[in-house]
Amino acid sequence: MTRLGHLSTEAARPERAEIDRLPTGELVRLMNEDDQAVALAVAEARAQIAAAIDAIVPRLQRGGRLVYVGAGTAGRLGVLDASECGPTFNSDQVVGFIAGGAGAVSTATEAAEDDAHAGAGLPLSAGDAVVGISASGRTPYVLGALEHADAIGATTIALVCNPDTPLARAAQHAIEVVVGPEFIAGSTRLKAGTAQKLVLNMLSTLAMVRLGKTYGNLMVDVRVTNEKLRDRATRIVEQVTGAPREQAVRALAQAGDDAKVASVMLRVGVSAGEARERLTAADGHLRRALGE
Repeated sequence: MTRLGHLSTEAARPERAEIDRLPTGELVRLMNEDDQAVALAVAEARAQIAAAIDAIVPRLQRGGRLVYVGAGTAGRLGVLDASECGPTFNSDQVVGFIAGGAGAVSTATEAAEDDAHAGAGLPLSAGDAVVGISASGRTPYVLGALEHADAIGATTIALVCNPDTPLARAAQHAIEVVVGPEFIAGSTRLKAGTAQKLVLNMLSTLAMVRLGKTYGNLMVDVRVTNEKLRDRATRIVEQVTGAPREQAVRALAQAGDDAKVASVMLRVGVSAGEARERLTAADGHLRRALGE
């Protein structure tokens, strides 16, 4: 197994050895430079990311889940991305597990990452696509989960920030975003964390686009749970149909706050029930239901 000292994310950068002597403005400039490099590192992994998304989508289409597994910062980012897919895409198919359980989201439980048995005991299924997130690529909790997922027939994906790691070797699909040494040596909540967030954005968002959860770049599957989101859903119906706001408001109410249903009602001139039937026949894709 790769030793911690040989990981690029753990290396100390000689040119940063006296940052504690620098003025605040210079520190901001240097960190901003680091952040700009992260997007370039993600760009190097675009083909790997696309392959992972294409492996995730069939699992979701068959009712499986996109499951994130991580420890520390990586785990928190997975939980964050999963929690935001519900209101954005009206989907409960994205879930996140963090070493140490739910309490570890707000309270550091660093020792939990060494528990490979706990990772192997997660409630995964053969229909899932499981993404193991680890900057080092060697976190035992994540490795245990990925090995278990592979053994039961799930799709396995590794998201790591070092090359040639045990986690990448254990996965069917590896996404290696090599960001190099951190601004503060070993603080992988920085560049590595930013890279992981960018990739998770892509995995969940683009998988949902492929599933028909958007119409163009409009979040037509938005879950209406407050007035802000009701206003957004109304504006979406207006944009899709060209209907005036009053008509969009009425259609959305008749559709039970479902922007897709309301859009089909107005564009095709059918009832809410007929609109739902058209959407079901189109596998939930609004563009297909509209005959476009």
